Amino acid sequence: MAAPHRPLTDYYSGEADRAGWVRQLFDRTAPDYDRIERAMAFGSGSWYRRSALSRAGLVPGMRVLDIGTGTGLTAREAAALVGASGSVVGVDPSAGMLERAKVPLGVSMVRGAAEAIPAPPGEADFLAMGYALRHVTDLSVAFREFFRVLAPCGRLCLLEITSPEGAVRRMVLKAYIRGVVPCMARLLGTHCDMPELMRYYWDTIEACAAPRAIEESLRAAGFVEVFRHVEFGVFSEYCARKPS
Repeated sequence: MAAPHRPLTDYYSGEADRAGWVRQLFDRTAPDYDRIERAMAFGSGSWYRRSALSRAGLVPGMRVLDIGTGTGLTAREAAALVGASGSVVGVDPSAGMLERAKVPLGVSMVRGAAEAIPAPPGEADFLAMGYALRHVTDLSVAFREFFRVLAPCGRLCLLEITSPEGAVRRMVLKAYIRGVVPCMARLLGTHCDMPELMRYYWDTIEACAAPRAIEESLRAAGFVEVFRHVEFGVFSEYCARKPS
């Protein structure tokens, strides 16, 4: 198994329990998710997602699969870029998040996981994932699924937050995400588990596989033109293409 990070036993007992624990946590905190995301990102999240998808080659008319769509934050930006001639399907294992999704008319939302995407081979021209890579069970299985559902020459863009290089920058980001944001969640949220979700958010960032390992896993799944674009030293955009 190529898990994206070691089991975090402060939250769940072991790897076998991780997926269920994470899904239930997202189910419970779904009503607060968009509100806290806007506050945490100072309202810049939608602009950044759209910019990243555009940099990765998303253009009008493409068929998009947004894996780990949650409440549809990335799916909304994808829909704006592909226009009426394209299509967007969001996939997520959390029923609670899907129920709270706010997406444009025509965007479909379905239950499913990165390791078992409910789509036939070659279904998409573009695959997106917004800050959910840390929550998959097995990177190699997920990346093989991504390869399967993409059409020849299809592209992917995986957005992630990466622990920055340098002790000072890492300390500042940790203090913000694991300290300030949970306090913000406690003040602005309605569910008592929202601060825990934000603490878990940082802990998965800190424990996540190194960028080089993620890139190597993409190549091992068959992708070419694999590269990582980095914004502000923290926001990683893993991009790749399925061969023709």
